Amino acid sequence: MGMSKAIESILLVVKEGNDEARKLATEIATYLEQRGCEAHCCEHRTDAPGGAARAGQRPFGLVVVLGGDGTLISAARRLYCLGVPLVGLNLGQVGFLAELSRENWRRRLNRILEGRYRISRRLLLSYSVSRQGRDVAQGVAVNDIVISRGSLARLIRLGMYFDGEPVTSMRSDGVIVSTPTGSTAYSVSAGGPLLFPETEVYSVTPICPFLNGFKPLVLPAEKPLSVEIEEYGKVADVFLTEDGQEVVTLDYGDLVTIQRCPAQLLLAQTGGGNFFSRLIGRGFLQGG
Repeated sequence: MGMSKAIESILLVVKEGNDEARKLATEIATYLEQRGCEAHCCEHRTDAPGGAARAGQRPFGLVVVLGGDGTLISAARRLYCLGVPLVGLNLGQVGFLAELSRENWRRRLNRILEGRYRISRRLLLSYSVSRQGRDVAQGVAVNDIVISRGSLARLIRLGMYFDGEPVTSMRSDGVIVSTPTGSTAYSVSAGGPLLFPETEVYSVTPICPFLNGFKPLVLPAEKPLSVEIEEYGKVADVFLTEDGQEVVTLDYGDLVTIQRCPAQLLLAQTGGGNFFSRLIGRGFLQGG
């Protein structure tokens, strides 16, 4: 475990409307203050405009997110731009990303306060939607960007270009473009590859491709992928979702450009359970 810099102030982000999380945050804040570390609490509101980053302009050394992986990912989409490490405290079942639990948070936070943690640097993807030559939407995803039909699964035709070169024009229910962090989420259930968390790549996995004509791709992060909505029936809309949240309704002819975000997500790790042990715990890797 490498030494990182000791931490003097911590922001505690609490899942909205969760009393248990709020109570625990108060307990943690008291504990931190006793150890000479400033603590500030705020509630994570998914509907708030802009970044929760505005909750404090003071330079925090660490953000602790109390909630499940979903809360951590949602908070991370707003807070990555602070450039400070995040750590999750899971209140539910074991998550992939959370390092802390009700049982171990004192011991693990002590290690972090002493600088005994490492930083895991994670690739983020940004996207922009161009409609008739105008940018109409953009955003950032921690896990994945999905282009698909709503509840009505009807095939759509998607044209794909990697760094401007044509890749394919395929019919499918949609496509999942996933970061390494998101490779264990929706992507894996659609048959996508598991990516080692700190690699500089993203994966492209079709959702139910017609005639199974397109295998998942792993692409280097430094080049962009463009997806064009070439054709779809008029029955239902096509959506772009970021990390499972529906954000943009796409039209015929829209071009979605996906590329690596200039900033990375920083996750503080205290050595609890590596990637492979977590995969085994989830049943993604099994010994013979």
